[in-house]
Amino acid sequence: MSETIRVSLSDRLYLDHAATMPMLASAKAAMVDALDRWANPSSPHADGRAARAALEDARSRIGRALGWDGHVLFTSGASEAIAIGIGRAKAARIMTSPVEHDAVLRVTKDRDRLRVDDRGMAHSGGATAISGADSLFAVQHVNNETGVIQPLDDFPRNDALLFADCAQSAGKLALPHADMIAISAHKCGGPPGVGALLLRDLALIEPTGGQEQGYRAGTENLPAILGFAAALDAPRDWLEEAARLRARLDAAIEAAGGQVVARDAPRIPTIASYAMPGVSARSQLIQFDLAGISVSAGSACSSGSLKPSHVLKAMGWDDEGAAQVIRVSFGPTTSAVDIDRFLAVWTAMVERARQ
Repeated sequence: MSETIRVSLSDRLYLDHAATMPMLASAKAAMVDALDRWANPSSPHADGRAARAALEDARSRIGRALGWDGHVLFTSGASEAIAIGIGRAKAARIMTSPVEHDAVLRVTKDRDRLRVDDRGMAHSGGATAISGADSLFAVQHVNNETGVIQPLDDFPRNDALLFADCAQSAGKLALPHADMIAISAHKCGGPPGVGALLLRDLALIEPTGGQEQGYRAGTENLPAILGFAAALDAPRDWLEEAARLRARLDAAIEAAGGQVVARDAPRIPTIASYAMPGVSARSQLIQFDLAGISVSAGSACSSGSLKPSHVLKAMGWDDEGAAQVIRVSFGPTTSAVDIDRFLAVWTAMVERARQ
């Protein structure tokens, strides 16, 4: 039976890289090497000092890979980085957008919300009500459901601080000029369970004691951190091909009668969402899965519940339309053959619905 499962999985097509990107070989190798010489980076003996040196080297490498010259605080992932950065920010007022990841909406409950248009672009209506260094905007760089890129460097901040969720853009796009940034390793080919909060100034958040210069308690996950650094060191020469494949898929979906979500907005080439009129996302996911293709509906965190997407609703989609949208996301190994395979299943599904 185990052999049958392996053969079956080897034939599957994975188009859900926005949920998690399979680990790069270089990241796996870095983790295996670290596991063979693991020691606690906080220990004062020679083994601990060697682990500390490796940890600090990885911290520097991650900063260089991202073009970041501020502080890098390691966390268990982007969600914890968001909770620390926003939850402990020294800000009297926080404003965010209604299309943020649930991790942001959880820690900004009942906060002021920006307006978004039907392309998913955040606008500063009402933003003039807050200003100064004791205020904070929390705006996602790339939306995890639609791939829409927010031009944060042009966002009117009125001297307020900016927190950017860059889980989907780190290692793919240049980071925005933000004061705080959340990133995640498993979205860019690193291991799950590790991420980082990037800070321009440590004084922006309240310290709690413990490791990471007193801003995050708990022994650092050195093997995962070294895998994270290795993943960010890897070349990103596949992104141009991803852009070509996404453009080809967009055109084919529209030709088949589907709708491209946020078609006219700036979008990262690795994420696209499509509506198939008359066919629910639940039905699509089942049929794609049976055909050996992995896609999702909405974010990975909410795809299992298939509740109406708060992102699409904020963009003006009604419940019926939003319930027909799936997400397709590309990675380094996605090819034209993969796109053709996906389209064959998509068009067959559309034809059955029409009949």
